[in-house]
Amino acid sequence: MSSPAPAKIASLTSVPPARSALAACFLAGVCTYLNMYCTQPLLPFLQRIFHATEIEVSMTVSATILAVALVAPVVGLMAESIGRKKVIVPCLYALTPVTMLVATSHSLTQLIFWRFMQGVFVPGVVCVMMAYIGEEFAGPHVGRAMSAYVSGTVLGGFGGRYISGVVAHHLQWEHAFLIIGLINLAGAIVVQHYLPKPKHFVRATDWHRSVAEAIEHLHNVRLLAVYAMAFAVLFCLVGAFTYANFYLALPPYHLNSEDLGSIFFVYLLGVGITPLSGRFLDRYGMRPTAIGAFTMAAVGLLLTLTRPLPLIIVGLALFSSGIFIFQAVGTVQTGIVAGKARSSAAGLYVTFYYVGGSLGAIVTGWTWVADGWRSCVLLLIGISAIGLLMGFVSSRKEPVARTAVSPQPSAVS
Repeated sequence: MSSPAPAKIASLTSVPPARSALAACFLAGVCTYLNMYCTQPLLPFLQRIFHATEIEVSMTVSATILAVALVAPVVGLMAESIGRKKVIVPCLYALTPVTMLVATSHSLTQLIFWRFMQGVFVPGVVCVMMAYIGEEFAGPHVGRAMSAYVSGTVLGGFGGRYISGVVAHHLQWEHAFLIIGLINLAGAIVVQHYLPKPKHFVRATDWHRSVAEAIEHLHNVRLLAVYAMAFAVLFCLVGAFTYANFYLALPPYHLNSEDLGSIFFVYLLGVGITPLSGRFLDRYGMRPTAIGAFTMAAVGLLLTLTRPLPLIIVGLALFSSGIFIFQAVGTVQTGIVAGKARSSAAGLYVTFYYVGGSLGAIVTGWTWVADGWRSCVLLLIGISAIGLLMGFVSSRKEPVARTAVSPQPSAVS
């Protein structure tokens, strides 16, 4: 698929995104991420009722993430041929029944299976929305549109965790998935009506060419660096917020599922910070934004090593905010560096992103079992530093012939 002509892109640069379009991007993020991590505050509770180990119950998180990683490239290619919105809306609707079927699980194996099935439909929103935004909001406003979407993912990530924690504590854990399923349905209806039809999508008629373009992306060193940054981002986010639950469920904190769900109020800080980071990214570029994101994440992780619970919560807030900014940087860089076949590029981005998250749950789990939370923090800071380095590689200067047709020059540092 060819990207929109430079002249057409240039005509878009002075037109701010409509509020209804930004709201639709925001809601797509909310509905998708309600489902992704909603078992995290339930992990100590599920460990008890299913008589499982920490790593076994963490599979209720990593199974969903693994499904996303496996399906994302296929969905990216599909979206190149049939259109963005034709993939986004059906996937949002499909999340409703599979989410409700999680509530029918009577064993940990069944629960992991249905969590995997939830992940099958997530890429149809996640990677296609990235390509949609890259095309429809090309120019200096792309950071604002992408930040609206990322802010939605932040709110959805918080909402899924908080709902599951509170409902499991006061009712039954199964009821949480019924409630989330109904929210998915309502959100799908709203997105169907308010997400604008793509105006700049060019259909790919040759699947072989789409596959060839995806392979070409894997030979792009800058794009591989973006993918490595994506890997690091979700590795850290999943690793930290999966095993922080086990850490805070132990003495001296003894937090229950409702308390652990409430910890994720720190995510709401990202709803405000992420749009501001989008404006900062549009104005100052990728490298200063990435440095600020890493600094916030590293300082936040170090604060979790202190004893008082309020300081730990402040640390998690700083850490998550830094990671959300990193995420906004990575999603914008994907469109900038790829230049063409953006759905394929976004599909690969999502694959690396969620492979990182899946391994984050496992590798951080091994670290937790071996040496506790302190070693987990050191591991996550190291992975964050690698992500920052990859961000710098992705933003290196290119030859003039290539940068002259860059679809989003204002976002390049």
